[in-house]
Amino acid sequence: MADATIRISGETKDRLAAMAAAEGLSLRAYLARLAETLLTPAERAERAEHARAALQDWNGYAPTPSEQHELDIELDRRLAEARGR
Repeated sequence: MADATIRISGETKDRLAAMAAAEGLSLRAYLARLAETLLTPAERAERAEHARAALQDWNGYAPTPSEQHELDIELDRRLAEARGR
């Protein structure tokens, strides 16, 4: 296993270490799990396309690119609102 050195602020390191400890993991194990579970932008786009195709097959719903854009804006707005609570 290769080691890597990354530079992050002390505050960020402390936050990550606290999250790892809360789950009973070392910082190394926590970061490895995080890297294994997060999706790349390409992977997210692929899953979104599969979901759109499944939805269209299931009920015929096929939003236009313009509708998708408006839905993305609405989702972003709702996520920002939820974070602000």
